[in-house]
Amino acid sequence: MKSSRYILPFLLLFLAACSKHEEVADAYGNFEAIEVMVSAESQGRVVAFEPEEGATLLEDQVSVVIDTTQHYLKKIQLESGFASLGTRIQTLDAQITASRVRMNNLEREKQRIDKLVEGGAATSQQQDDMNGQIALLEAQILATESQKSSVYAERKTLEVQIRQVEDQILKCAIRNPINGILLTKYKEEGEIAAPGQPLYKVANLDELILRAYVSGNQLSSVIVGKEVRVRFDVQEGMEEITGMVSWISPRAEFTPKIIQTREERVNLVYAIKVMVSNDGSLKIGMPGEVIF
Repeated sequence: MKSSRYILPFLLLFLAACSKHEEVADAYGNFEAIEVMVSAESQGRVVAFEPEEGATLLEDQVSVVIDTTQHYLKKIQLESGFASLGTRIQTLDAQITASRVRMNNLEREKQRIDKLVEGGAATSQQQDDMNGQIALLEAQILATESQKSSVYAERKTLEVQIRQVEDQILKCAIRNPINGILLTKYKEEGEIAAPGQPLYKVANLDELILRAYVSGNQLSSVIVGKEVRVRFDVQEGMEEITGMVSWISPRAEFTPKIIQTREERVNLVYAIKVMVSNDGSLKIGMPGEVIF
């Protein structure tokens, strides 16, 4: 009699555990991560790509280095042209200064001739010649100042080109955009990379997404921000964690072949995303279940 009294509670616990384990899920799907494709932004040979697939990458870590030799030589060429234009500007400034000194002398000479003409000691021809020399020198000064403005504009263009090359040099050091795991390498050291060409794929596996599918009848039970129960396979059976619905598709789609819903005859379903924390047990592509 005593033994039956102790056995009964254990039997009830066992039946409760069995009923919980056999609870039918409301939606099924697979785990996925937000994957970031990192691409080259400059043309050149990959000179360094040390991380291997599965390695942990930190945000802003330099993961790939592309050869910068051609960009560096281009920068030296542009800087040489920039310095040459600076010398030309100095030469033009000196010419303008000399012309203005000569203009001052001619102005004084003109004033003297004007007084002599008034007194009858000089001819109007001399006065006209002096006015012509002054007009010619003014035109020369304007032409030199125009050349100087043109050189300044050319130097500004070279300055922008130098900044562009410096930016290209910086972009040859590829910095990792997020904290995550290196999933796939598309280039190795020694290979040539081109702008826009993928170098590797990285994903943050600390938080995964269970993309599951529900029928139209279940939509009333699904709300963005709602906590749900998520189950996945482990060696001992099924493990359960808590997730949160982060997205509900506004459009219906045909049931994916790899997905089984609670109602076998459902043709159109709605995709949902459930965010779950990952302690390392979850992998991309693993199947999962959702219980509302």
